[in-house]
Amino acid sequence: MNRPIAPTSIVIVGASGDLTRKKLVPALFNLYCNGLLPDRFHVVGFARSSMDDREFRRQVATTLTCRYEPEPSECDIKVGHFLKRCHYHSGQYTSADDFRALGRRLESINGPRTNLLLYMAIPPDVFLDTARSIRQAGLADEHDDIWSRVVIEKPFGRDSRSSEELVEALGEIFTESQTYRIDHYLGKEVIQNLLILRFGNRILEPIWNRDHIESVSISFSEDIGAEGRAGYFDHFGIIRDVVQNHLLQTLALVAMEQPITLSPIEIAHEKDRVLRATRPMDAGETVTGQYAGYRDDPDVPEDSLTETYVRTTLHVDTPRWYDVPFEIVAGKALDTRRTEIVVRFREIPFPLFEGMQANTLRIRIQPNEAIELQLNNKVPGMQLESAPVSLNMLYRQQFEAELPEAYERLLLDVLRGDRSLFIQRHELAAAWRIVTPFLQYVEDRRIQPREYAYGSRGPAEAESGDTGTGSGGDS
Repeated sequence: MNRPIAPTSIVIVGASGDLTRKKLVPALFNLYCNGLLPDRFHVVGFARSSMDDREFRRQVATTLTCRYEPEPSECDIKVGHFLKRCHYHSGQYTSADDFRALGRRLESINGPRTNLLLYMAIPPDVFLDTARSIRQAGLADEHDDIWSRVVIEKPFGRDSRSSEELVEALGEIFTESQTYRIDHYLGKEVIQNLLILRFGNRILEPIWNRDHIESVSISFSEDIGAEGRAGYFDHFGIIRDVVQNHLLQTLALVAMEQPITLSPIEIAHEKDRVLRATRPMDAGETVTGQYAGYRDDPDVPEDSLTETYVRTTLHVDTPRWYDVPFEIVAGKALDTRRTEIVVRFREIPFPLFEGMQANTLRIRIQPNEAIELQLNNKVPGMQLESAPVSLNMLYRQQFEAELPEAYERLLLDVLRGDRSLFIQRHELAAAWRIVTPFLQYVEDRRIQPREYAYGSRGPAEAESGDTGTGSGGDS
C-alpha cells in the first residue's frame, strides 16, 4: 500500500468519547506502525471537555497496542513517537470562533498548507450546527491540491424524510466528493472479500442466481443487550441501528451485478440498483421483539416499544433473484455473538442417495472470520452412503498476517480519497425506502414487540415462522 504524501491534519470532533479511544486512535496508530500515514501528520482531538495535550495523550495511550511489533521496547518507542503527534483543542461544537481558533492551532502544529480530515464523532443532534460552524470557520475550504474531507458516522437520519433533509443540508456545507458516510462493516475483511469471492471465481458466478439458490440468510446477533448505550439505542432500535445500514449493505454486495470497473461510482451504482429493486419490509413477513429486562434500564422509558430484535424476509425483484427470499435477522441479548451470510442452494431434483442435504455456503463475518462450504460426501466403509461434510477456510489459519481492523482500512481510504467503501447518497435513500414504511406502520399503531428471554434465540414466534408484527394487539 502506498502512503498519502502531503502533510495532513486529522481532527476528531468529539474526541472525548469512547469511539476515539477505542477505535479511531488505535486504528491511526496501527496505520502509523505500518508506515501508511503521511510523514507529516498530526492527530488533533476537538471536544467540549477541558483538557490539555498531556491529559489527552494519557487517555489515548491506554488503548494503544502494537499488533505488528513483537518487541515491547520497540512498541514503547513507537507509542512515544505517535503520542507526540497527538494534540487536543477544547471548544464548543456550534461555535465558529472556536473552530477558527482550531484552524490557527492546526497552522501552528502542521503549517499553513495541509490536508484536513475531519472525523465527526459527535451526537446526531449537534451534527448540522457543528458542520455549519466548520464551514463558517473556513475549515471546509479546498485550495488547489489541498483537500478537506469529512467523515460522518451513522445514524444518517431516522427515516427517508429526515435522511434526505440531512443530505440536502450537508450538501450546502460539504460537496458530495468531500463527504464520507462511514459504515464500519464495509471495512471488515470478509465483507470486502465478497467482491472477489463472487466476481473472481468462475465456479460461483454461473450458479449465483435463482435457478440454483433457494434462499439467502444474513444475520447479526449479539449476546449482550443495550447496556451502556440504552439511551441512544432506545431512540433508534435494531432496524435503524443495524438493518438499514450494515445488513442492507451486505445484501447489496451479495445480490449486485458485476460492476463494469471497481471505481466507487460503478460499485455504488450496482448496489443502488439492488436496493431499489428490493421491496419494502412487509409487516406480514416480519417479527419484532424486545428482550425481557430491557425496560429496567434507567435510560429506557418504562413504556418503550423499541425493538431489540427483528426477523424479516426481503425480496429482490431482479431477473437474478426473483422469488429467492432474503432472510434478515438482527438482535441483541441473544444466545451467541455472530454475524454471517448463509447461501442455501437448491436440493438435487432426483437424489440417488439417502440423507443428502442441500449444499450451503456460510460466510462468517465475525467472530473468527471464515468461509465454509457444505457438500455431500461418501461415508468411509463398505456401503455407498453419503453424509454432509464441510470445507472450512479460517482466515487466521489461511493467512498468517493479522487482519486489519475495519476502521484502519476506512481511515486509510479517506486519506487516499477512495470512496468505494463509503455510502453514497442514492444508496442511502434506497436503503431508507426499504425500512421506512414498516417503521412508520409500527410507530403509528404503537405495535408491541414480542418479549423474549435474555440469552435466548429470540421470540418464539420468529423461531416457529409465525410472522406478523406485534404481540396480537396494540398497546
